[in-house]
Amino acid sequence: MLIIDRLYETIISRKNQKDDNTKSYVVSLFTKGHKKIAQKVGEEAVELALASAYNDKKEIISETADLIFHILVLLAAHDIKLEEISDELLKREGISGIDEKANRS
Repeated sequence: MLIIDRLYETIISRKNQKDDNTKSYVVSLFTKGHKKIAQKVGEEAVELALASAYNDKKEIISETADLIFHILVLLAAHDIKLEEISDELLKREGISGIDEKANRS
């Protein structure tokens, strides 16, 4: 099992504890709702973009991890399984990004 799978399972577990008094960053995000989770994804994406602009490899790695984490929280908040993302990527495999975007409905 990959670390992303284990992390996603932990996030789902925390989501199910939403009404619990558990001291958990993930629980606090779920309690604050979709807008806060979306805001965090945006913040982390900007931080990653800035790290890239400054060519800071250490920060790129750190901010990528932060962004992936918050994307996993966002997916869990919308009850989207990692398999659904994997299936979408598999559908796009071998297709030019330009063609794939043009064919979106």
